[in-house]
Amino acid sequence: MLKNRGDVRSTRDGFKWEIPEHYNIGVDICDRLAAQNPDNLAIIDIAQDKSVQNHTFGQLRDFSNQLAHVLDRNVQLGDRIAVSLPQSFETAAAHIAITKIGAVSLPLFTLFGPEALLHRMSDSGAKVIITNAAGVAMIAQIRQELPALEQVFCVDGPIEDAIDLHAVCAEQSTHFTPINTKAEDPAILIYTSGTTGNPKGALHAHRVLLGHLPGVEMSHNFLPQPDDLIWTPADWAWIGGLLDVLMPALHHGIPVIARRFEKFRASAAFELMQEFNVRNAFLPPTALKMMRQDPNAESWNLKLRSVASGGETLGKELIEWGEKVFGTTINEFYGQTECNMIVSSCAALAPAEPGVMGFAVPGHTVEVIDEETLTFSGLGEEGSIAAKAPDPVMLLEYLNNPAATAKKFVEIDGTKWLITGDKGQKTKSGRIRFVGRDDDVISSSGYRIGPAEIEDCLLTHPAVKMAGVVGKPDEVRGSIVAAFIELADGYEAHDALADEIATHVKNRLAAYEYPRVIRFINDMPMTTSGKIIRAELRDRIEKETANA
Repeated sequence: MLKNRGDVRSTRDGFKWEIPEHYNIGVDICDRLAAQNPDNLAIIDIAQDKSVQNHTFGQLRDFSNQLAHVLDRNVQLGDRIAVSLPQSFETAAAHIAITKIGAVSLPLFTLFGPEALLHRMSDSGAKVIITNAAGVAMIAQIRQELPALEQVFCVDGPIEDAIDLHAVCAEQSTHFTPINTKAEDPAILIYTSGTTGNPKGALHAHRVLLGHLPGVEMSHNFLPQPDDLIWTPADWAWIGGLLDVLMPALHHGIPVIARRFEKFRASAAFELMQEFNVRNAFLPPTALKMMRQDPNAESWNLKLRSVASGGETLGKELIEWGEKVFGTTINEFYGQTECNMIVSSCAALAPAEPGVMGFAVPGHTVEVIDEETLTFSGLGEEGSIAAKAPDPVMLLEYLNNPAATAKKFVEIDGTKWLITGDKGQKTKSGRIRFVGRDDDVISSSGYRIGPAEIEDCLLTHPAVKMAGVVGKPDEVRGSIVAAFIELADGYEAHDALADEIATHVKNRLAAYEYPRVIRFINDMPMTTSGKIIRAELRDRIEKETANA
């Protein structure tokens, strides 16, 4: 566990990985805790009607053991089992049961359409899926195209073409002997967000949870502390919900609130955190931006000890707003599906530096490199963010894609480095500044412009609810900055407002950074993890240019 040694360097120097040869995620986050304190609270499950069910670690162990017996009958080591459920007690138990039998858990977002499901289910070769009534109906549309799929379990009772999960589990023993997996054995398969191209399946070993722990502990000001209680609106099908919140919290014996809104509302999030005295929250930037627009944001009686956020860069205004509303500094962290939680800020160690992600988390070596020359970039020089291998948080491979796996790594002086695909800069303070993904960086009149800073600035205008920035092809400048804007309630799109917003940015950032093109849209294209799909925005602006 990460220990606070007063400053970043001392905390980093005092950390050492302890990765055992044999390790099982399900045993670690459930059975170990249940053996110690079976009556301790594990999951607070809040239904759509706001009814509450509390589940202990003992109950989590017993149900996951029953489910393990059911699954173990027809599943071999390493087989993929899909879980398509919202945040719930059953979701946590499913992931635990799957890892305890030595299979590989495949988390799937409940809002996936048939095409998204088909790609992930067929590419993974999943033999089983655990889902709800809505998921059963969705699977029925594509089941003829999934020859590997043998069983569909439903948590909502008996439904045609599905097995009643609770009924079959009730027939099983609550005692189960887990597989003694190695830390290097595969455990979780999470597909990338797919901002460009088809999503790839990042296969992770059991050790991935241990790899996440220092980053989670750092971003929550040294988790765990007495009375900690954590919640996130992020779906547990996303690495940010599953491995940044659910599993690390259970590892530390911290109760987790299971409550995934059908549609996120800022007022509902504030109400939940107040009613249940939430102490720790992971709030993605999209959620923070929506909460910031709530006129009653400062009126809630919150008891937050830590707030972490990651996925998109936070600006100065959002950090300052968070300190006022939450009573604590939002700790920004960085990672990706393939190599998560490797950079984080930590207000308990050093003040936030707005616009800068944070320090390399203890246990991880993160640098900025020049991919062409395979050398390390100097301070302030833009390059590719890279993490030194081996690292317990890194993927084993992209499933069925050895070429993409090989392309993910480079070698410098005999050492392998994982290339994240993101551009960044190293600052004098030793932090990493996020510039943007390779495809997102805009080249205009010789300047290289990262979209995140412009998006942050746009959000400071009261009319802007969401903003996505891309480059628009231009014969003279190469590219010019184009902004897609979703307006806040009460504002209407017109040319005068577009000019006002552009001037707002021009007066606050460099003259070459302001958006020369503004397009108002009704729905910002987002990934399931809450990131803006800039590839779709680029496609729109390129088509517009071609048809002009």
